[in-house]
Amino acid sequence: MFGGYEHPVLSLAKRLVDPLLIFVSLIIAVSIESRDFDGLYLLLGVFAFLVAAQVFDGFEFFELPYPRNTGIVLHGRNLLVAWSVVLLILAAVGWFSGIIRGFDQRVLLLWSMLTPVLLFVGHSAVRAYLDVLRSRGSIRRSIIVGANDLGLKLAGRIHQQRSLMTRVEGFFDDRNDTRTDAKLKNVIFGGIADVPAYVARHEIDLVYITLPMLNHPRVIDLVNSLRDTTASIYFVPDVFMFDLVQARLDNVNGIPVISVFETPLTGINAVHKRAFDVAASGMILLAISPLLLVIALLVKLTSKGPVIFKQRRYGVDGDEILVYKFRSMSVCEDGGKVTQATQNDARVTPLGAILRRTSLDELPQLLNVLQGSMSIVGPRPHAVAHNEHYRKLIHGYMWRHKVKPGITGWAQINGFRGETDTIDKMEGRVIYDIAYLKNWSLWLDVMIIFRTLKLVLKDSQAY
Repeated sequence: MFGGYEHPVLSLAKRLVDPLLIFVSLIIAVSIESRDFDGLYLLLGVFAFLVAAQVFDGFEFFELPYPRNTGIVLHGRNLLVAWSVVLLILAAVGWFSGIIRGFDQRVLLLWSMLTPVLLFVGHSAVRAYLDVLRSRGSIRRSIIVGANDLGLKLAGRIHQQRSLMTRVEGFFDDRNDTRTDAKLKNVIFGGIADVPAYVARHEIDLVYITLPMLNHPRVIDLVNSLRDTTASIYFVPDVFMFDLVQARLDNVNGIPVISVFETPLTGINAVHKRAFDVAASGMILLAISPLLLVIALLVKLTSKGPVIFKQRRYGVDGDEILVYKFRSMSVCEDGGKVTQATQNDARVTPLGAILRRTSLDELPQLLNVLQGSMSIVGPRPHAVAHNEHYRKLIHGYMWRHKVKPGITGWAQINGFRGETDTIDKMEGRVIYDIAYLKNWSLWLDVMIIFRTLKLVLKDSQAY
């Protein structure tokens, strides 16, 4: 889990490290015994991979820190138990099917002994990498609204589970009297009304609300006041008091939380999305590299100015990024005031008009995708000046920044491409952007890409 959900590295490790090491261990054992890794051994490796992926997922090898003295011993014992379960399943299938007689028994014995060693080394490497991430400051900052027993318990669990990469900065509560736990009085930074300003000023990533739900007017006001931030918000209910039906529940080391609003790209989803972006953008760039060179040359020869226009925009979690485009105008605005392109805009060069109409000016953003600051599909990034303007006018505007901005998006293929010269147009774009967050899947990304290709040559809103 990573601040309410799994860190991508941990999520990937839980699902792939163990089965991959078991597969590799079999290859090593077969090689040592001078056998060919084909036929039955390949079948055994694939089956062992599938079985181990299920069995090892039930053990927490990476989440918790080693307890003093007994930690490594306990880890080793659990590892041997999990591997023994896998071996028993494989042996049972091999025995009843009769296929086990086709294997060299020396290979199987060596494999069974070598695998725990490789697994322990692999687990240690993953834990060391997580420690490196923590030492480099890859830690999310959180606050807890509600200085009560539940809040104290939650803070303890967050501190205990180091793989969360989360630190509790402090507590906020309107009560600071005899009803407050003595352990919390020195870490209460203010009342509920102070939360939004503190979150914005200190770049807080997570807000946990442990207030009793009987105080729901205050909770609603708090959530509404946090809409102009990119902090993830979680309710932490006392499940012994409430019967939650059809709510999306998560947990922080055994403490249940309800996600009020969160990015869809958590855990393994983040890995899938990034792998798709890298593979797709890399292949596209290789395929269109001659076209990029021709466009760059034409831009340079037809008008004065740089070939690539760089503009500051907001990326994921509201962090500023530099977005690349082929220059299509005679000016390069990137200040406190940026005027959007309009139809028949005099600033657009003749070549720029063609580039904008066909969306070819956006192609350099594939480099942004490779860098990791953008995605192929996502909410379109706006100039910083436009963001600062519209976030004050549109409720929930900043929520669109919970994923990386995209070269194309759900809003663009639904008619919200081009100039947003009215508040209604921008509200419509934001509605579609948030709908994309709610319904994200890789299949949706693929569908948006294909629909974008159909639109680029006939969309009258592009200029």
